[in-house]
Amino acid sequence: MTQEFKNHFSAQAEAYRRYRPTYPAALFEWLAKQAPSNQLAWDCATGNGQAAVGLADYFESVIATDGSETQIAQATRHPKIQYQQAVAETNGLKSNDFDLITVAQALHWFDLPKFFNECQRLLKPKGIVAVWSYDILRLTPQINKITDHFYSDVVGSYWPPGRERIDEGYETLEFPFNEFDTPQFNMSARWSLEHFIQYFSTWSAVQRYKEHNKTDPVEQVKAQFEQAWGDPEQLQNVHWSITLRVGSVKS
Repeated sequence: MTQEFKNHFSAQAEAYRRYRPTYPAALFEWLAKQAPSNQLAWDCATGNGQAAVGLADYFESVIATDGSETQIAQATRHPKIQYQQAVAETNGLKSNDFDLITVAQALHWFDLPKFFNECQRLLKPKGIVAVWSYDILRLTPQINKITDHFYSDVVGSYWPPGRERIDEGYETLEFPFNEFDTPQFNMSARWSLEHFIQYFSTWSAVQRYKEHNKTDPVEQVKAQFEQAWGDPEQLQNVHWSITLRVGSVKS
């Protein structure tokens, strides 16, 4: 691989598979309707295949790539999905072959001009690119306050460069496609306190904090979360808003 790969998630690949939320089926159904056909999709920076599995319900074949060999090893297997280790900007895939290209919660790590050039090369006529991110999770006002403090004040300085693009909702990113309006999609889950706490272990900032300080930053706020949560076995509703940008290749 000639392109430098920003490897923020290999160390927590197994936790990523277990504790990250899944995307709504309605999102993939809508994307399938926008694509010129439903033959082939590319899920770039697939991680453990969360988006790829969703795409497989609507496309005949899905190629899912990630620069992390560890993430690919943890990916959910599916008969329609072909997993490959490859970076976003130089992947060796066949030109003019894809109906849809997706990037879920990863575009902010890319060399964008190079990646967008690859999209132009790979997509069929009228093929589409869909990129999305999701914001910080929301529960109750009390838990949200602790979460926001943890996100900004405890591990805030440990987020790798590029994370600010998620905070901006991808609004400032150049998107060189024929962009069109999208519906609002959201994610939801029902989690126990343990699942909620383990979710933070998937954050790149938490991993960087651990590497630098040799301690787990979650321990600083764990007691506060436990008090705000109540019964640790009680499932709570967790929500995220999705920011979605979609466009077709320019002729």
